[in-house]
Amino acid sequence: MNDEAQNTMGTPTPEELREQVERTRDEHGQTLDALAAKSDVKAQGKEKTAAVKEQAASASSQIREKAAQAAQLIKDRTPDALQEKTAQAAAQVRETASRAGQFAADRTPDPLLEKTDRAAQAARANRTPLIAGGALLIAFLLVRRSRGRNR
Repeated sequence: MNDEAQNTMGTPTPEELREQVERTRDEHGQTLDALAAKSDVKAQGKEKTAAVKEQAASASSQIREKAAQAAQLIKDRTPDALQEKTAQAAAQVRETASRAGQFAADRTPDPLLEKTDRAAQAARANRTPLIAGGALLIAFLLVRRSRGRNR
C-alpha cells in the first residue's frame, strides 16, 4: 500500500503526525503560559493595584469637579450682601482662632509643645500606616456592629 492508501484507511502520515505533535506542543505551551499567569500572584496584585489606583484617581477627579461645580452654583445663587457678611464672619473667626491659638501656645509648657511637635512630625512621616490602621479599625468596628445586629 502507498501513503495515499494508508491515509484513506485512517493511518496518519509522518508529516501529519509531526503537525499534530507541533499543534499539541503549541497548545500545551499556551496552557502552561496561562497557568503561569494565573499563579503569578505578585503580577496579579500589581495589575489590580494599578486598576484600583486608576479608578480612585478617576473618582477623585470627578468628585473635585462636582464639588467645584456645586461651589460655583452656590456662589452664583448667593446674594452679594450675604457673601459679604459671610466673608466678614470668616475673617472674624480666623482672627479669633488665631488669638486663641496664640493664647494656648503662650500658656502651654515648652516640654509639652516639643512632645506634641514630635508626635505631629511622626504622624506626618507615617501617614500611610496610620491611614491603613484607621481603615482597619473602622472595618473591624463595622463588622462587629453588623454582627451585633444579626443576632
